[in-house]
Amino acid sequence: MPANLTPQFMAADKKFKSATTPADKLAALEEMLSTIPKHKGTEKMQADIKRRIAKLRNETQRRRGAARGKPFYQVDKEGAGQIALVGAPNTGKSMLLAALTNAEPEVADYPFATRVPLPGMMAFENVQIQLVDLPPITEESAEGWLYGIIRNAHAALLVVDLGSEDLIAETERVLQLLAQANIHLVAEPHEPQQKRALLVANKLDVKGAADRLGMMREFIADRLPVIPVSAEAETGLDSLREASFRLLGVIRVYSKPPGRKADNSTPFILSRGSTALDAAEAIHKDFVEKLKFARLWRRDAYQGQMVGRDHVLEDGDVIEIHA
Repeated sequence: MPANLTPQFMAADKKFKSATTPADKLAALEEMLSTIPKHKGTEKMQADIKRRIAKLRNETQRRRGAARGKPFYQVDKEGAGQIALVGAPNTGKSMLLAALTNAEPEVADYPFATRVPLPGMMAFENVQIQLVDLPPITEESAEGWLYGIIRNAHAALLVVDLGSEDLIAETERVLQLLAQANIHLVAEPHEPQQKRALLVANKLDVKGAADRLGMMREFIADRLPVIPVSAEAETGLDSLREASFRLLGVIRVYSKPPGRKADNSTPFILSRGSTALDAAEAIHKDFVEKLKFARLWRRDAYQGQMVGRDHVLEDGDVIEIHA
């Protein structure tokens, strides 16, 4: 069966062959894997790419161990999910990170103040979400490792500046550069190269922001949800926290041991669409084989009713596993 390789795959292969650093090689391989057509004719190629990715990651791990450190661009995922902050220069990403988390980024009114990834933990109700501030997306500054972080994050916040006269052009250029790296920001992904995202319209407090917000909503209509905020005035941040949690595509499920009260302090984080069986596995792997049935509490809908292992769960469900 012919491979029928796409132009996107061929471009990623060219990037790999010209890459000179492990980070750029790894980013190119991951892009190749995401763009290669998935059918029987490419199974061996897929396996070879996966093998090369694993080998490169192992080599990087060994180098990191030998150096007693890790690459500056590596950000280990924490909390309920990792969200990358992306945008053009001076959109206020660092100020947003400072307003939402305990991180202390360098906040400046000149471009490229952020040169390395900086994570911070944002609280939403009883969970923590990791935000990662990144250097701006430009032709000159964007490197392979930067796109690799965005590609590997669970989701992205596209931050735009409502104070900019060139708002639409800047946003369009960022989207174009991401697309050239085979990263497409969408509300609901259906393809490997698509990244779940929403648009954060920052600097809502500046003069002319309301008019530009209307222009941005029209420009991005049917592509991304828009959350207007002001990081400096701390306006709209609660809405952004909630929207960011929803963006991750996860739910919180609470365990209730038989005969005892539910533990409502520490939820299990599961993917949206998870079932009672998935929750049982998260609570304890032994429950997968031994699960007999489960009881479910869901606000006013369920009050301890017995449900099957394929029953789909919702955010906030309390489940009691019987093995």
